[in-house]
Amino acid sequence: MTAYYEFSLNDACEFARRHYTGFDASAALTAEEVGDGNLNRVFRITDTHGHGVIVKQALPYIRCIGKDWPLTRHRAAREARVLQRHGRLSSGGTLALLHVDDTLSALLLEDLTGWTVWRQALLTGSNTSGVAAALGRHLARVLYGTSDFALASAEKRAEVARLTNPELCETTDTVFFNDPYQDHERNRVPPGLESDAAELWADRALKHRVAQLRLRFQCDTQALLHGDLHTGSVFVREGECRVFDAEFGFYGPMGFDIGLVMANLMLNFCGLPGWGNAREAQAARFARVEDIRELWKVFGQEFRTLSATSPSSLLREPAVVADYLQRVWRDSLGFAGTEMIRRTIGIAHVADLDDITDDACRENCQRRALWLGRRLILDATAISPLGLCNWLRRMAAEGE
Repeated sequence: MTAYYEFSLNDACEFARRHYTGFDASAALTAEEVGDGNLNRVFRITDTHGHGVIVKQALPYIRCIGKDWPLTRHRAAREARVLQRHGRLSSGGTLALLHVDDTLSALLLEDLTGWTVWRQALLTGSNTSGVAAALGRHLARVLYGTSDFALASAEKRAEVARLTNPELCETTDTVFFNDPYQDHERNRVPPGLESDAAELWADRALKHRVAQLRLRFQCDTQALLHGDLHTGSVFVREGECRVFDAEFGFYGPMGFDIGLVMANLMLNFCGLPGWGNAREAQAARFARVEDIRELWKVFGQEFRTLSATSPSSLLREPAVVADYLQRVWRDSLGFAGTEMIRRTIGIAHVADLDDITDDACRENCQRRALWLGRRLILDATAISPLGLCNWLRRMAAEGE
């Protein structure tokens, strides 16, 4: 059996040729390293006829930090299992897995050249109408299909055990619920926000609520999550979406995935005043509010429709489903807040805020994101979907 080694460009080409049948046997292959991932190496392999495939290899450490933070490379096999499971439930919304090699910790994935990463599309002002609805539909299918609404008790418990992901969950636990709520060396507090961060670290009510969210993350196994679902892990094209980078997948609370998507739409909302003139920024911010509204609306509609087919007569009851979705909504708001905070003062930031060129504007946008994240966590039980959208619309109208 071949031992693990880190791929060169040539190694990635050879791996693709061995396992991908779409290449002409006589065609030369070329490789380029693509993506800006924090964890892995990703290569696009193409032949002279334009056929392409993606090779993704997990490294035995966190790439953006280095070997000082080791991490299991067997996350590749776990990502493969999540992609396979989600792909059976929502093939149109999941990046296709073509091959997995656990020894080399490498995946062969479909090449979506011509599609755009959602974050980049939002930052460049591209038309992304229909994407939020498509993602809401995808989330309903994969979360319902791996939940107690769809699975028998024994089957669900077996899946929870089979799809455990302790090392990656520990990483998430650290960067979401630990580091950002203390003065930790891994944090990257933006210049000018030092006093804001110190105030957050001293907020006992906030940290009490974050502790509750942390326990939900650790203990609640509602459904098989993507685990790191943000606008940088979704390819989009003409109202379609394909979700990728599922190595953080695990059984957890549904609101974690939904909340992370909502948070990244709100991070874009907070940063937009730094990306264009006032009129363009206001229109784009209203569009983000509509994206959030559509995401939750379509998710809820599809989840209710699917729940009506549940094998359990008790779980088919509309009132039971409504109560469940209300709980998911509250969780989504809380987890959205933790994502906004950690993306502002934690170790991993987002271009929506950090790439704003004007220093004063960037600081204002970052402060807005930090404030909004705190409010979402503290007021999660009091904010309805309509209330959130109206609140954000007022902020956009008033330029806040």
